[in-house]
Amino acid sequence: MTSTAKDVRPTIARVWRGRTTAAKADEYAGYLYEHGIKPLVEKALGVQMLREDRAGESEFVTISYWESVAAMSRFAGDDPRRIHHLERDAEFLIELRSEVQILDIVASHGTTGDPSP
Repeated sequence: MTSTAKDVRPTIARVWRGRTTAAKADEYAGYLYEHGIKPLVEKALGVQMLREDRAGESEFVTISYWESVAAMSRFAGDDPRRIHHLERDAEFLIELRSEVQILDIVASHGTTGDPSP
């Protein structure tokens, strides 16, 4: 029996964070989805885009799930912690971070669904 992408379980989560002003949050959400999330959907086992609106700013978090660091590196490059900013990130983001967080998945239960916008 051959293994399909559906059979592969993620072992790595790659977490990116960025903050915008409240005034730019809705526009950035659309931009991030179109230019950041959609390309990840083609490469990662799964992707989530999260948003928290606070007084004066919004924080966005993207989590992509990978079968291994090697698989993630094929997408992210030799240094998978290095951020590859989107073309317009400097226009939207309050600060440009230099690294993402890479976490080993030690437990996972349930489903995250597919609530695409």
